[in-house]
Amino acid sequence: MASGVRGMKLISGNSNRPLAEGIAKNLGIQLVRANVRRFADHEVFVEILENVRGEDVFVMQSTSFPANDNVMELLIVMDALRRASARRITAVIPYFGYARQDRKAGPRTPISAKLVANLITEAGANRVLTVDLHAGQIQGFFDIPTDNLFAAPVFDRDIEARIGTENLIMVSPDVGGVLRTRALAKRLNADLAIIDKRRERAGESEVMNVIGDVQGRTCILVDDIVDSAGTLCNAAEALMSKGATRVFAYATHAVLSGGAVERVSKSMLQSLVVTNSIEPTPDVKACKQIRIIDIAGLLGEAMRRITNEESVSSLFD
Repeated sequence: MASGVRGMKLISGNSNRPLAEGIAKNLGIQLVRANVRRFADHEVFVEILENVRGEDVFVMQSTSFPANDNVMELLIVMDALRRASARRITAVIPYFGYARQDRKAGPRTPISAKLVANLITEAGANRVLTVDLHAGQIQGFFDIPTDNLFAAPVFDRDIEARIGTENLIMVSPDVGGVLRTRALAKRLNADLAIIDKRRERAGESEVMNVIGDVQGRTCILVDDIVDSAGTLCNAAEALMSKGATRVFAYATHAVLSGGAVERVSKSMLQSLVVTNSIEPTPDVKACKQIRIIDIAGLLGEAMRRITNEESVSSLFD
C-alpha cells in the first residue's frame, strides 16, 4: 500500500469502478461519495455528496465502451467538482478513448483525439494522468500537464515470474510499435523482432514478413491496444511458421471488440496478458487464454507522487 498521501480525494465514474476501488485501497483512502446516474432520457446527472472545497481531487474514468457515455460522465463530474471549488482536478484516464483518431487519416476527417483533449481541459481538468497512450504526441494535444504512465514495469515483472528470460525475443506487431517493444526488450535484456504488416482496411491486417530470427525462440508480442485481435493472432501464426517455439502476447488495453475473445481462444497464442485499464467483460474473464494483471498499484503510486509533488518519471528508471 502506498503511503504518505496528503489531502487527496478520489472519485470514480461508472466505466471501471473496480479499478478505482483498487486504487483507493492501495492508497488507504475511501472513494468520494457521489451519485453518478442517468435520467430517463439517458442524460448524465452527477451529485457530489461530500465537501471537496480546496481539495486535490482525482477523477478515475476510462473512456472505453460505451465511449461517448463515459466521456460525458468524466466531463460532467469535473464540472461538478470545479463548481464545488476543488483546488486541483486531475483526470485519471487509464484508457484514453479516441486516441487512434490522432491525425487526419484522409480528406475531410476529424482529429477527434484533439477534440476530446480540448473538452477535458475546458471541463475543468488541471492535469491528466493516463497509461500507454496510443501515440506519445497526444500529450501535446493537452494544454495542461499530462503524465503518460507505462505498463512496462508491470509486464516485465510478470514475464520474469511466469515465462522467464531465457531464449526470449520481444516482437513488435507492426513498425509503429517498435519503440514500445524495444523499451520492454531493454528492460529484460532480450532481442527484438518486427512484424512487417500491411493493413488493407481498418480492422483487418495481413502479415507480410518477420524481420529477425525467431527460430527456436520464445516470442512475446507487445502492443498497447488489442481490439479485434486480428493483428496479434496473425502475427502469432507467422512467428510459429518461422520456427518460434512459443508465442505470448502482452497488451495494455483490452478493447476486445466483436469476436476478438473467440479469435484469441482459437489462435496459436499461449496466452494474452492485458491490464485492467478497461473493466473486463464476462467473456474476457471466462477465456482461459486471457489473463488480467492489475495496475491499481502503478496508478496509485503515480497519484501519490503527484499529490506530494514528487517525480513521476522516476517510476520507470
